[in-house]
Amino acid sequence: MDAKEISLKEKEVKAVVDLLNEYLANYHVHYQKLRGCHWNIKGQNFFTLHLKFEELYTNAQLTIDEIAERVLTLGKPPHSRFSDYIEESEIKEINTIGLQDLAMVDAILQDMAQLIDLERGLLEASANAGDDGTNDMVNRFMQFKEKNTWMLRSFAGKK
Repeated sequence: MDAKEISLKEKEVKAVVDLLNEYLANYHVHYQKLRGCHWNIKGQNFFTLHLKFEELYTNAQLTIDEIAERVLTLGKPPHSRFSDYIEESEIKEINTIGLQDLAMVDAILQDMAQLIDLERGLLEASANAGDDGTNDMVNRFMQFKEKNTWMLRSFAGKK
C-alpha cells in the first residue's frame, strides 16, 4: 500500500511520515519513563501517582500502536528498534529509582510539553498534506495530553 491508494500525494506525505516516526520514537521513551515512574513511586502520593502513571502508560501504549499503524497506512514502515528511538527522541531517559514524586511529575510534564510541541508540528504538516486522518488522530492525542498537563500541574500546585 502507498499514500496514493488513500488519495494522498506521496511527496507531501513523506514529511508527515518522517514526523510520525520521530513522534513514535519520543513516545517510546516517554512510555518507558512512565513505566519507571509507576514502578518506583514512593511516599505519601504513592496511591494517587501509581494509578495515574498506570493510566498514562496504558494510554501511551495504545497511542504508540496507533502511530505505528498510521505510518503503515501511509505506506511506510514504522521505526521499531530501541536504538532508533533513543537516537531520534528529543525526550531523554531518566533514572526513576529514588526520584521524588514531584520530580517524577515534573519529568512527565516536560515530556508532555515536548510531545505537544511535536503534535503541533504534525498538525501543520498533515494539514499541508491534506492528511485529515493523521490530523484527527494527532489532535485527539494532543487533547488528552493537554488535559492531563492541567491535571498534573494542579496536583503539583503549579500555575
